[in-house]
Parts: sequence; structure tokens; C-alpha cells
Amino acid sequence: MRITLVISSLALGGAERVMSLLATLWMEQGKEVTLLTLDHGETSAYPIHPGVKRHGLGLDEKSRYLLQGLFRNLKRISVLRRAIRESRPDVVISFMDTINVLTLLATRGLGVPVIVSERIDPKFYNIGPIWSGLRRVTYGFAAALVCQTRSALARFQAGIRVRGYVIPNPVALPPGFAQYQKQQERKTGHVVSAMGRLVPQKGFDILLRAFAQIADRHPDWSLVVMGRGPLKAELELQSNALNLGDRVHFPGEVSDPFAALRAADLFVLSSRFEGFANVLCEAMACGLPVVSFDCPSGPSDIIHDGLDGILVPPQDVDALAAAMDRLMGDYGERTRLASRAPEVLKHFGADRILNMWQELFEELLLCGAVERKQSNESSAIQAMCDEDRHCTDPEA
Repeated sequence: MRITLVISSLALGGAERVMSLLATLWMEQGKEVTLLTLDHGETSAYPIHPGVKRHGLGLDEKSRYLLQGLFRNLKRISVLRRAIRESRPDVVISFMDTINVLTLLATRGLGVPVIVSERIDPKFYNIGPIWSGLRRVTYGFAAALVCQTRSALARFQAGIRVRGYVIPNPVALPPGFAQYQKQQERKTGHVVSAMGRLVPQKGFDILLRAFAQIADRHPDWSLVVMGRGPLKAELELQSNALNLGDRVHFPGEVSDPFAALRAADLFVLSSRFEGFANVLCEAMACGLPVVSFDCPSGPSDIIHDGLDGILVPPQDVDALAAAMDRLMGDYGERTRLASRAPEVLKHFGADRILNMWQELFEELLLCGAVERKQSNESSAIQAMCDEDRHCTDPEA
């Protein structure tokens, strides 16, 4: 089976990370994978199977004017169409809003099923009136729309007529990663960890305020926020203003996030909204007790509240502080939650998610085969009718 994947780039980001992982997993299954990016394709923030045929199309120039943007997008569609046709795919999968629109326009008339995947809830991310209008029109051309949660899919289908499927992100631990072993209670040096891009969506400003409320009650605990982004300086200033001093650390992007997660004692997701929250799954897979805002969308699909993690009301600083306070002070409760947390792999492990994708592929390819058969039969019947109409033998 030949799969062609389309995305803007393989820079840092959740969608980029998931596409890199899926490309690798499909290659390991023996599929033929081509990955097209609009950038030049020179670098990748995430490991990817060497057998993946990656092509950077060099179409990532920014436009300053509307007319310039129109011409550049027409060029993108033309070049993308040629690249997709040359890859001879059985199915095309595109990730993320505007790229989905361009891919659907580029594949019109090629006779190949296109799956578009949205990676974030549309209620919380506005792509602008022009792109929103194009999305409403073009998504009807898609063979399927894949979202990571039911709530996100429902919002899309409320305004767009398209066949929809829910396929969560896969969770895969690195090869050779040792299963988390229950640690003994440490006397000093406990760590609350958080991870993500330093942007407003991730709510690290809220996390700092919550931690400040309880920091004095837990002098042996520190907060480590891993990741990089435009808000780093602002968050450091906020930390100083809250008198947290050396209790909060911003190490940037860490080279081995799984090792960093496993070394922590508690993980907190403070996002205002999410697409799926892969890092939450990964923290649980590493055997960490977790606290998360019950934000749209993702955490409530991942955490069974009180069993393998704690959910608190979205953007509620006091509730987040209270949940952190309780777990930071109760080793037994942390251990209980941590013992159940790795069960997340049963629900979102790579094998299960790949099976969901495979079922979708088989359904679409079967539908395509049936449609082609019906089309051929219709053409044959039409030809017979045409022959009858042109026949001059009165006995015919």
C-alpha cells in the first residue's frame, strides 16, 4: 500500500511529531510512505524512518499582500498536485487546516481518496474568514475527516457535511525504554513537571500562579517547565514577581523528554485548550501521577478522574493549586495514581491506533472499488443504449 502524507513542515509541534511517528510506524508495517512538506524539507525535529521518501517542495514563502498570497497558493496547488500524482498513492493524508484545503484542491480529479486530519478544536482556533470559507467548501471533497476527539469532530460536522472518524494520537515509548519502576519516597528534591511550547494556549502563567499558592507548604518541591517559545522571558518575569526564585526552572527543549518525565514526581497539564494532549499520555505511560485541567479537548478522553489521574475545572487556579497541594503532600496517593497511569497504553498504544487507521483505509479503498465498478457498469449500459439508438436494423 502506498500512502502519501502532506504537512507544512516537520518543525517542532504536536502534529509534526505525530505525522513523523505514523510515517515510521507505517514503514515498519511494510507500507510505502511518501512525505511531502511545503518547506524545503532540510530538517526534522523528530526521528523518522530512513525509508520514508521525503520531499520538501520549497513553497513556504510568506505573503505580505492578498494578491501575492493568491498567486503563491495557486503555485502551491500546482506543485503539490504534481508531487502527489508522481507518488502514485493509494491514499493521501493531510494534516492541519490550510494544508488540508490546499491538498483537497490539488487532488481534484485525481481519483485518489484524501483523508484530512484536524489537530485542534475549531472553537478555539480561528484560521480567518477566507480560509474558514474554503474549508467549509472543500472538506466536502474529502473521503474522510479525522479528528482526535468526538467533541472536536462534532463541532466540525455541525457546519460541514463530511464523513468523520475519531482516531486518537498513538502513544509510543522509545525503543528500549524501561517500564517505570515504582520509586521509594525521596526525602528531598521533588519535581512537578510540565511540558509544551511556551505560548498562551499551554496556560503556564496559570500554573505559575497555582504553584505560588502552595510553594511555601512544600519547600522541597520545584517546578520544571520544559519547552521553548515566545513567552519564555514573560514567564520568567512572572515567576520572579511571584517570589518563586529558584523554585521554578525553564530548561528549554530537553534532549530526552521521556527520561525527564520519568525523573519527575508529578506532571501537570495547565492548557487552556488542546487538540489531544499527547504529552499527557506520555507522562502517564512513564508512570507519573498527573493533574490536568479538564479543558477542551482531550484530557477527559485520556484521564479517568480519580483512578489514573486528576481532572480539575478549566482555568481554575484555586482548584489546580488544591489538587497539586494534595498530591504533593501524599506519597501514597501519588503512588496509587501512578500504578494505574500506564494503562493509557491499552487505549492509545501504537498497535491499537494503527488498527483504527487500517480499518479506515480498507473502508475507503473498498468504497472506491465499489464506486469504480458501478461507474464501469453504468458506462457499459450507456454504451449499449447508445448502440441501440444508432442501430438501423428494424429487427434489432
